Amino acid sequence: MLTMPVRTATLALPLAALLAGCTVGPNFEKPKLDLPAKFTEKAATPTEIALSDAQIKRWWTDFDDPTLDRLVDEAIAGNLDLKVARQRLIAARAQKVEAAAGGLPMVDFGASYTRARSSTNLTWPPGIGNYHYFQVGFDASWELDIFGENRRATEAAGYNVDATLAGRRALLVSLLSELATDYATLRSAQDELSIAESNVKTAQEVLSYTQQLETQGIGTTVEMLQARSQLEQTQSTLPHLRADVAVMAHAIAVLLGRYPGDLEAMLKVPQPLMVTPATAPNSVPSTVIANRPDVHEALMQYAAANAQIGVAIAAELPHFAIPLTITPQSSALSTLFEGASMTFTAALEGTQHLYAGGKLNAKIREARAIAEEARLNYKSAVLAALQQVEDALVRVATERQTNASLVSALADAEKALSQSTELYHAGLTDFLTVLTNERTVFASRDELAQSNLALVTDYISLYKALGGGWQQVVLDPPDETAVKTQ
Repeated sequence: MLTMPVRTATLALPLAALLAGCTVGPNFEKPKLDLPAKFTEKAATPTEIALSDAQIKRWWTDFDDPTLDRLVDEAIAGNLDLKVARQRLIAARAQKVEAAAGGLPMVDFGASYTRARSSTNLTWPPGIGNYHYFQVGFDASWELDIFGENRRATEAAGYNVDATLAGRRALLVSLLSELATDYATLRSAQDELSIAESNVKTAQEVLSYTQQLETQGIGTTVEMLQARSQLEQTQSTLPHLRADVAVMAHAIAVLLGRYPGDLEAMLKVPQPLMVTPATAPNSVPSTVIANRPDVHEALMQYAAANAQIGVAIAAELPHFAIPLTITPQSSALSTLFEGASMTFTAALEGTQHLYAGGKLNAKIREARAIAEEARLNYKSAVLAALQQVEDALVRVATERQTNASLVSALADAEKALSQSTELYHAGLTDFLTVLTNERTVFASRDELAQSNLALVTDYISLYKALGGGWQQVVLDPPDETAVKTQ
């Protein structure tokens, strides 16, 4: 790099004054979004919007499950990913301070003492024998941010802070959704385990009856073996369901920042699956985009990338700095700060790149491409957010219908089993009919249990898609300098 130092303040200072306040590069403008007025799957009324805005902020309380509420509080306090994200936020804020400091003067202080002796037998330079030399120095340097390189860098750092904070909030939204889903899966496994145990009891009763009939010579060995096979198949589901309960308890414990086995004893006590709220939350696209922290994170990343264009452009332009050195020098400490001991140098320096092999221009093209990539990522995040809400709305509505049908189907299957059993006891139907109805009841119970879980998880997905959960949780570090974790 070739540099051209400029020492003539009378020429450079007017130039600096003329260019002061000039900030190169594009100013950030939030992309205009032509959002639809409503969701196609379910249009929200003003009343629904008002209720949903309050509902989604602490959506997990709508399930009215004290255990879930407790787990959420512990996860917010103890989740390790949230703690890692907290340190990222502290680091981002420190980086903003570092960037802003680049536009301020740098001042250094130094001091030295020397005791020496020169020869007294020299005629030139004349020797003086023993002498003392005291020196202190103040060095200052201030790079003039004429074209706004430092201002753009500080701007980018500020947007990075906002993006990091939004990322932490997005992590919280995902954490709450994952925790609630794991908890629902655990309770559903316990529910299915209870159903399976009830099915085993029913199958044992049927087997006992067929064995009794076989002993009396009324029934057949085939019927007894069929009943035994049904019992064994039903029993085979029990170990898998018990394992599901344990695995989900491990997952929940880790989400809370605890060891996998810490919650197994507490969570193994069966409790019913949470009941879905009476009404599903709903909103409009503009509110969803405002609530979604991941969308805001993408927007702030675009803003930061846009600011970096100005940094790259300013790197091509002249740079000006004011170095200043004040150095008192004396052979006696008592006279070190007298006027006669003072020395100083001051200058205005300028540098301009004449040739860098196209590097700086390539940096500008790179910055523009990165900014455009970030803009497209933001648009993609908006579309993904709207899709997730649309998908969640249709899944909730569909699963409600499926669930209602399965409730009716189970009631009919249980009635058919009861009547066929009575007819078989009376010798009016064969055992295969009983066995078929029994299998239908078992399958209907499992399907309904799975549908109940699907309905709960669909609600959780809807809350997540609407961007709920972070609004009433304080995640900002109170002290930017405190980096010690608990």
